[in-house]
Amino acid sequence: MTIHVALVRGINVGGHKPVAMADLRDLFTRQGFADAQSLLQSGNLVFRSTARASGPLERLLEAEARKRLGLQADFFVRSAKEWSAIVAHNPFRREAERDPGHLLVMVLKDAPDPKNVKALQAAITGPEIVRAVGRQAYITYPDGVGRSRLTNALIEKTLGTRGTGRNWNTVIKLEALVSP
Repeated sequence: MTIHVALVRGINVGGHKPVAMADLRDLFTRQGFADAQSLLQSGNLVFRSTARASGPLERLLEAEARKRLGLQADFFVRSAKEWSAIVAHNPFRREAERDPGHLLVMVLKDAPDPKNVKALQAAITGPEIVRAVGRQAYITYPDGVGRSRLTNALIEKTLGTRGTGRNWNTVIKLEALVSP
């Protein structure tokens, strides 16, 4: 069985789309996935599955969450090996050590076109820096995410794909859960 990380977009944030983690773990168990565990209350799950490809898993989880929980949300799935690569390919190592709460990894549905990444970098009006590696974007927010004009809406529109972000602290905690 392959270990996977699943991130659910936009739940339990400011009272928006409230979902109990126990309900999500139960949803995973009912789909035949093993050892489903959650981290924090923001839709971070680790589970085992015989399926290997993330796309079909994402579509299945989105459909079942809609059907069983009435939850309309994007799921982003990565294998443990892919998650380890996210950690290994972080282009902001100093920021990860110095200020991990202001380093965000945005997990994307699709790898963005390089011209779209350049357009996003050109659209930044503050101190933020963006680098894309595969189906991830790494973003530093030196002044914090809350006041930044580099919003999810701008990122997704410019990159041409949907995504969900997690700060580096959460990324590392998930890495510890998927590492043998």
